Amino acid sequence: MKKLSNEYIEEVVKACRPFASRGSVVDHIPGLDQSHLTDLGVTIVTLDGDVYSAGEDHNDFSFQSISKVILLLMALEDFGKEIVFQKVGMEPTDDFFNSISNLEDYEGQRPYNPLINSGAIATASMIKGSSVEERFERCLDFIRKIMENKKISMNEDVYESEVKNGARNRALAYFMESTGVLSSQESDDALDLYHRINSIDINSLALAKMGCFLSNHGRLIGAKKQLIQPEHVRTVKAIMLSSGMYNESGSFGVEVGFPLKSGVSGSIVGSVPGQMGIGIIGPAINKKGNSEAGGQALRILSRDLKLNIFHDSNVKNVDIK
Repeated sequence: MKKLSNEYIEEVVKACRPFASRGSVVDHIPGLDQSHLTDLGVTIVTLDGDVYSAGEDHNDFSFQSISKVILLLMALEDFGKEIVFQKVGMEPTDDFFNSISNLEDYEGQRPYNPLINSGAIATASMIKGSSVEERFERCLDFIRKIMENKKISMNEDVYESEVKNGARNRALAYFMESTGVLSSQESDDALDLYHRINSIDINSLALAKMGCFLSNHGRLIGAKKQLIQPEHVRTVKAIMLSSGMYNESGSFGVEVGFPLKSGVSGSIVGSVPGQMGIGIIGPAINKKGNSEAGGQALRILSRDLKLNIFHDSNVKNVDIK
């Protein structure tokens, strides 16, 4: 097994950069263009508080779909599992993350799960607060806490772009309004909150700390205070494992084997239970919305460090009598 060090992370980044040529950088997110094609930053934070990092690890990028994990955590904490999963399902989908057709097919015309666009809009409607501004401030405060960075903020240019290019998301919200999943007031407010939280700027270190928070069952490193109930964290990690990489989640579950969530900015957060959090930025994404170089880095890290939770060394023997 490889030894975790900055030098090792540098080797992984160097080996994985060429894979970026298989993807492309989305053209509607301000601050990203094809000049960032081969960017790759990888950061690991262990539950002991050690940090290992290399590449473009200080580059800021927008949260995008990783925000869906935050929305789900907060909705579960605010309302509990039974109520949340009356409005959204928990099943994987083989369709694209912004699909409308699966809303017509699935039972009750609910979103398949909270980690696709329709599901995140539905969970955004369940964040407590008297206004969109109050709900967003609650989300932002929570993000700053788990990422241990009070300077994290929303990128106004990205937010304006999210709204301008949000026709598909509006279609999803209004379809759910037409079927009764959302009320007319909920749909507009949930859309705005979803666009705002997608537009928060972070870096790979912030994502690694988020992964650590999940790996530590809803607590900050070295802290006793429970910010999110462990049962809700378990629920979120299970859905990340089955659905966090869109319709590539199955192959990542086999080849990487721990909870992940990606975003179209090329970002990925990983949570290795009881061990570490992983934050990655690799802006060149494939047609399914996942970072090409980042995905390859995860495969190498999982193999070299034996991180797959289904690996024999990570499974305790059970004596069945």
